[in-house]
Amino acid sequence: MRILIVEDERDLAGIIKKGLEEENYVVDIAYDGEEGLYMAENYPADVIVLDIMLPVMDGLSLLSRIRKKGIDTPVILLTAKDTVADKIKGLDTGADDYLTKPFEFGELLARIRSLLRRKSNVKEAIIRIGDLEIDTRSHEVRRAGRLIRLSAREYAILEYLAYNKDRVVTRTDIIEHIYSEDFDMDSNVIDVYINYLRNKIDRGFGTRLIHTIRGTGYMLKEDRS
Repeated sequence: MRILIVEDERDLAGIIKKGLEEENYVVDIAYDGEEGLYMAENYPADVIVLDIMLPVMDGLSLLSRIRKKGIDTPVILLTAKDTVADKIKGLDTGADDYLTKPFEFGELLARIRSLLRRKSNVKEAIIRIGDLEIDTRSHEVRRAGRLIRLSAREYAILEYLAYNKDRVVTRTDIIEHIYSEDFDMDSNVIDVYINYLRNKIDRGFGTRLIHTIRGTGYMLKEDRS
C-alpha cells in the first residue's frame, strides 16, 4: 500500500520512511505543504501522514484543500501540540486520526493499519477470503491452515487485492499502489506476479480465489460457483 509522508523534519521523515518500507509499504515524502498538496493530487496514496507545522503551507490548510477537492484519503495528523482544541480543529478539518510527537513507530504503524482496514471495510487484522487467511500484522499467509511463503512483492500485491476483496482492481491500480512513480507502466510484471500468486494460493486447492476479469483487471474473492 502507498503512504504519503508530509513532514519537514527530514530525519524524522527518513526514519518513518525506512520503517514503513521494511513493512513493504511504498512511501513518498514531501517536505513542505505545497509539495505535499501536489503529491496528494497526483500520486494517489492509501494513507497520508501529515505534520501540522509545515513551511510554505501548513498542514491544516493542506488538509482543507485536499478535502475540498474531494480527496478522501485517510489522514493521520502529527503535531507537537497536545491540547484538546488542537485535536478538535484537526479532526473538524477532515483528519481521521491524530498522533502527538514524540511517538513510537509501532503506534503509528498500528494506526495506519487501522485506517487501511476502515477504508476497505475490513474489520480485523486478519483478512479472510474463504479458507485463505492474511495476517496484516505478521504478513503470514495461510490457506486451509497451511503456511504459504511469499516474497515481499507477492505479499504486497496479495494484501492490496485483499483490502479490495470482491472488487475489481486494474493493473494501473496495483502499479500506483505498489510501485514508485518511475515504474514502467507498459511492463507485464503485474501479470507475472499474479501468476506467481496463483501458483502458490490456488494451485492444489479445490476452489480458486484469484480471478481475472477480462479486459479490466483482477479480483480476489471466494468462488462459490
